[in-house]
Amino acid sequence: MSVLIVAVSARMLAELAVADGYEAIALDRFGDVDLRAVAPGATARSGDALVQLAASIEAGAVVYGAGFENRPDLVLRLAESRELLGTPAELLAHVRDPWAVGAAARAAGARAPETRSAGALPRAEPGRWLRKPRRGGGGRGVRRWRGGTLRPAEVLQRYVHGLSCSAVAIGDGHRAAMLGLSEQLHRPRGFAWMGNVTPPRLPEGELAELSGQLRAVCAEVAGRFGVRGAFGVDAIWDGRHAWVLEVNPRPPATLELFGPGSFEAHVRGARGIGLPAAGSPPATRLAAVKLVLFADRALQAPDPGWWPQGLVRDVPHAGEVIERDAPVCTLISAHDSVPELVERGAGLLAALPDAVLTRA
Repeated sequence: MSVLIVAVSARMLAELAVADGYEAIALDRFGDVDLRAVAPGATARSGDALVQLAASIEAGAVVYGAGFENRPDLVLRLAESRELLGTPAELLAHVRDPWAVGAAARAAGARAPETRSAGALPRAEPGRWLRKPRRGGGGRGVRRWRGGTLRPAEVLQRYVHGLSCSAVAIGDGHRAAMLGLSEQLHRPRGFAWMGNVTPPRLPEGELAELSGQLRAVCAEVAGRFGVRGAFGVDAIWDGRHAWVLEVNPRPPATLELFGPGSFEAHVRGARGIGLPAAGSPPATRLAAVKLVLFADRALQAPDPGWWPQGLVRDVPHAGEVIERDAPVCTLISAHDSVPELVERGAGLLAALPDAVLTRA
């Protein structure tokens, strides 16, 4: 079966699809070396442009990834004349609404931080709130609120101190099976996502309690919002309670850390024909770290063979100029601890040549 995959970065989904026996065609913004090794396709610089490219591609089904959960209009266009393997466009606005997600979390026995709109700002407590884009993702644009007005597309959410974590689950539109948990890793300054480690680094008792709370949230999310296929629930663990922040109603970045069969589980859930059974693939707990390297300066990518085999994903093309703060590649290891992988990543970045930038 031929599946069209459209995402900001499509490598993960394309590899998972091919590993589970599907023929993948991939559209994304990067067209990395290892993506093209498993799937033909094309690149474009925006979601709108990617959807325009998709219109000319023949494929029986389509899967959308990160970057499209906030654009139901584009998801609707992707699904024209194709089977949509994922949460339908008409359901996205509700499941991405922070007040609706908060209500779902509380109904499941978890908690949710207080959220305020631009027209209902608190009178005091600057610094105890985060300002967030309503159509955000990956922690981009999240920062502490120091007072003042918000943009219409922003909200305030009360800051909760604790461990940033997420659940990965498969929904069939009514029920959900949770595959597992991960701890989210953030860049040194701010709240931007840079990777995950599974399982979260918590004492066994806390890990069991967190798992039970988020399992209930995933079930509530599937039943209340009709989420289909792989999805993620982001939360803060304060040692006793899971505070649910948002739901990502598409395959999350941690999906590839949960073993073979992940894409097939997504497809079966999206079609409503079955959920993974407890303890069976891909519902297996793997000890693994996923870490995105971001450029600390303008860099030039080396030959693809330069990168350590088995460690690096999302490999850039030789000579590609990578601007400062842009993603360089992704490291995945089943053996390194988080500090060890961070150190290995820093060594790789330090060894890369600076880009020669010319100005007109």
